[in-house]
Amino acid sequence: MRSDVRIRPARGSDEKFILATASRLATFGVPAWRTPDELVESERRTLRAFFASPAPGAELLVAERGTDATSAHGPQSGGPLGFVYVETQIDYFTLERHGHIGIIAVDESAEGQGVGRALMDAAAGWARERGFHRLTLNVFQGNARARRLYERAGFEPETVRYVRAV
Repeated sequence: MRSDVRIRPARGSDEKFILATASRLATFGVPAWRTPDELVESERRTLRAFFASPAPGAELLVAERGTDATSAHGPQSGGPLGFVYVETQIDYFTLERHGHIGIIAVDESAEGQGVGRALMDAAAGWARERGFHRLTLNVFQGNARARRLYERAGFEPETVRYVRAV
């Protein structure tokens, strides 16, 4: 994890940033049968529900610049950079509980700075702390940039879901 990125549990004061950052989830181009609004609103629904009443086995983690970080514009501290929503799921094949990255997003200003990787590493730590042996996530086929990031972080494709309009 980058030394200038700190991961912490979300606070109520993060809700506005997190809901706004969720709009980034549709920037890669969504499948033809989905709309960007549909995608973003479904993720916001999950996030609003977390802030209202967190589901058992779920956590929302926020990445922020560490207090010792500096940039070309001088010292930076504390501002949120991105978030990851992690939850417990049951494996379809083994019925084992495992960790799942339900939502991950990085603010545009922090893109390409290791924030996404730091959030994924934090999600893996969250899963290990709970004794899970697997961490999963879903990604749209057309989101090539995210898929490359996930594969560099050690994720491998397992199943491919096909959709057909009827």
